[in-house]
Amino acid sequence: MINILLVDDHSMIREGLKQLLELDGDIKVIGEAGNGEDCLEMIERLHPDVVLLDINMPQMNGLEVLEHLRKTGNKQKVLILTIHNEVEYLMRAVDIGVSGYLLKDSESAVLKEAIYAIMNGENYIDATMTPLLKEQTYLKELQKEARSKDKLLSAREIEVLCALAEGLYNKEIASRLQISEKTVKNHVSNIFKKIEVSDRTQAAVYAIRHKFVDIK
Repeated sequence: MINILLVDDHSMIREGLKQLLELDGDIKVIGEAGNGEDCLEMIERLHPDVVLLDINMPQMNGLEVLEHLRKTGNKQKVLILTIHNEVEYLMRAVDIGVSGYLLKDSESAVLKEAIYAIMNGENYIDATMTPLLKEQTYLKELQKEARSKDKLLSAREIEVLCALAEGLYNKEIASRLQISEKTVKNHVSNIFKKIEVSDRTQAAVYAIRHKFVDIK
């Protein structure tokens, strides 16, 4: 038997979810809460297997509840059920440590599938949002990689990299920075090695991708 705590500030939604879930003989709703503070109290008292949690709630919203649980070391399985299909909400929930994220327009079979998945130790993300999550994860990895390499670049090398991205030649860079052309060549060579590129075009793309310069 999977014991569920329903947390949503709309009683009609909780009632509908309870009737839907309890059609499955392996799922039982053991409690309901209409706000975040009551949710935390009931988790401590009832110890549900899964908390089915809305985001928009009074007193404490769902993400604040989730953050409180994780900061206090609570490993409670939490499945967010929400109308929010914006990737920012999903990324925030994933970063905090959510077990699953599902949209409210999902089919009942999908909801039950998500509950069983997280009970088996898996993470479950709404299929319509998975591509967005992958894209954002990729971008975060790029940014992490960029920050790591940025630390290797000196302030002067960053100036030279930005000038490269603007399309300036070595002589023009030397004039702008008031250094010798030979020094510019040395900086360019060092930059290529540090950010692992082989030509000026690749260096410019790197600078633009990692927001050293803006495309007008």
